[in-house]
Amino acid sequence: MSDLTTQNLDTNQIKTWRSILTLLVFIFCNIVVLFPFNIPVYVPRPLKNAVLDTLSTLRIISPRQADRSRNLKPFVKLYFPMNFVTGPLTGVFFLLAILAIGRTEVHDGTIGANSISPIDVMAFFITLAYIAISIDASGLIKYLAFKVLQKGGKSGHRLFFYLYTFFFALASFIGNDPIVLSGTPFLAYMTRVSSNIDHPRAWIFTQFAIANIASAILVSSNPTNLVLAGAFEIKFVNYTVNMIVPVMATVILTFPFLLYVIFRDDSLVPSSIRMHELSDEAKAKKPVNPNIPYARGAAEEEDKRHVNDEEWNALSLEEIMNPFLDKKSAAFGSAIMAVVLITILVLNGVAHKDGAPPVYWVTCPGAFVMLCWDLTFGWINRHQTREIAHRGEKELMGYRAESAAQNQEQARRAALLQEASFTETDSGEPPSPALGMLISKSNPEMGEKKHEFGKKAPPKAPMGIIQNQNQIISEKTPPNAEAGSTQNNIQERATLVSIMRDIKKWSKATFPTACTVMGLLPFPLVPFAFSMFILVQALVTKGWVPVFGYGWDHWVEKTGTVGAIGGMGFLSVILCNFAGTNIGTTILLSRIIQAWQAIHFKSGIPISDRTFWGTVYAMAVGVNYGAFSTAFSASLAGLLWRDILSRKGIYVRRLQFFLVNLPIISFTMIIGLAVLIGQVYIVRTGSPYFVQENANNSTAA
Repeated sequence: MSDLTTQNLDTNQIKTWRSILTLLVFIFCNIVVLFPFNIPVYVPRPLKNAVLDTLSTLRIISPRQADRSRNLKPFVKLYFPMNFVTGPLTGVFFLLAILAIGRTEVHDGTIGANSISPIDVMAFFITLAYIAISIDASGLIKYLAFKVLQKGGKSGHRLFFYLYTFFFALASFIGNDPIVLSGTPFLAYMTRVSSNIDHPRAWIFTQFAIANIASAILVSSNPTNLVLAGAFEIKFVNYTVNMIVPVMATVILTFPFLLYVIFRDDSLVPSSIRMHELSDEAKAKKPVNPNIPYARGAAEEEDKRHVNDEEWNALSLEEIMNPFLDKKSAAFGSAIMAVVLITILVLNGVAHKDGAPPVYWVTCPGAFVMLCWDLTFGWINRHQTREIAHRGEKELMGYRAESAAQNQEQARRAALLQEASFTETDSGEPPSPALGMLISKSNPEMGEKKHEFGKKAPPKAPMGIIQNQNQIISEKTPPNAEAGSTQNNIQERATLVSIMRDIKKWSKATFPTACTVMGLLPFPLVPFAFSMFILVQALVTKGWVPVFGYGWDHWVEKTGTVGAIGGMGFLSVILCNFAGTNIGTTILLSRIIQAWQAIHFKSGIPISDRTFWGTVYAMAVGVNYGAFSTAFSASLAGLLWRDILSRKGIYVRRLQFFLVNLPIISFTMIIGLAVLIGQVYIVRTGSPYFVQENANNSTAA
């Protein structure tokens, strides 16, 4: 357990201006996470041009285009984003600049202090995330979801139960992020191709809730669990033993609550689901590896533009009914994940306090082996993947050229139609037959023949003008500029940006899986988490955390064990929405509980074993369940979930997220905390909780 004898509980520091400013900066950073915004920055135009010219001279970027407009403003308006990454990071730099924090806070917020080691937590989480996302990139999750869909048949309630169980079981082992990455697009497509599901609300909100509930079982499933287990030196097996009963009770009772109370409308979860049928041609087609760039060719552009409902439904149906699966990578990745998790549990369970190795010692080799597999497998199949990427890019370029030409033709037709109307108005005579024929030929019917689901429209010859290497001339390019544009592209000199772009393109075509996984790793979580650790450590050294610790101690004295569990559960859920996601909440509450321990340690009045561990595990329930409470920013998974849905044409507003989740989080928290209260009264006693004894006895947790 943390060294309680060295903790500073002096609260007089909060009266200093630096201490007050530190608290205000912490609050401001959390507001930024909740409501991100952009700060306009006005840069003198000569300065901007000088910087661009310098970068161009150094061959970092291409030469800038000359400003030919006569009405140029003297300043250029740029934007600095303030979000969950830059907000806390800016707060840390500001506090360093005014000397409110120093080396101690930065060291303790990165290397670690009081049994919390941020760098170990981040190394463990990123490396384990690589293995989990690599399994997802193999297509295993989508393939298993497809099998569940087949198993559910046409019964809507049975399919709802099967998917509910499937997402829970999978998220219990690999965490909520891979479920959000693959499960969310799958449900978006599935509800789109069903003719009698009016809105995907029931399916997507249930999936998001159950994925976060399931992540509370294993320490490895969520970085919040890693922080909590490290802060109180809880062995991973003991953590799971204490959490499994409240979580399972929540899962069992939440299903009928969702199906028969929250989403009881038959238009949300119909008793019988009518799915569109996939054509025989589409069924016989070889599934496309979505990791290969341009693998779907023009279908990628159609998916983004939602050309028409018929074609988009066909693409959606093909996506879920004919899923890609790399069987070798899926099997290898699953084996690596199983070996890593079992090894962690065994080593963590048998090791003594002083001899327990950091858990990332296990996950780093596992992630390295998985990376080597992805690179090797990509290199072996490089000729095939490069050919698919080249063919798909060529098809996409042709599609874009055709679309540009069609837009240009429609603009010309509109001009001719307007000219014809003017002619008729001015002369009182109808337009000439030749003009009418020209308009008619240039205005093909938009409602073309519909294609059967799963069949693509026959390819059309590109109507646009294509330059060398499939570069399209925009319809906005003047005709007399085409030759010069072509010549400039041919003679364009290589720059650092163009070289990096080519390397990235080559890497994606050669190592599609490894590049896809690298692109999906939660790297923004690293600066965010370190910044939050430093900010919370600043609250510790400036006396605010001891103040919160004394406040919590007074609450527990008044309400007892039940009040401690209920109060901590309520606080953790609320703070998830207002204290820098559930990660920031876990960091802050862990420090407050440690201060609460130090208060009792120095006063000589022990905390009861039942009250202490009830408080700790109530926080574990709250920070996991709180991810699906009232705001997207309650967890990084919530931000990811919202972005994926918006890319699939499903827009969830803040108010809708709040209104749908409010009864769900209320019900799940009541169930989880009620079961936890019963559990601590059955398995734990009111005897004093001794920190020193717990340090030598791993079973005390």
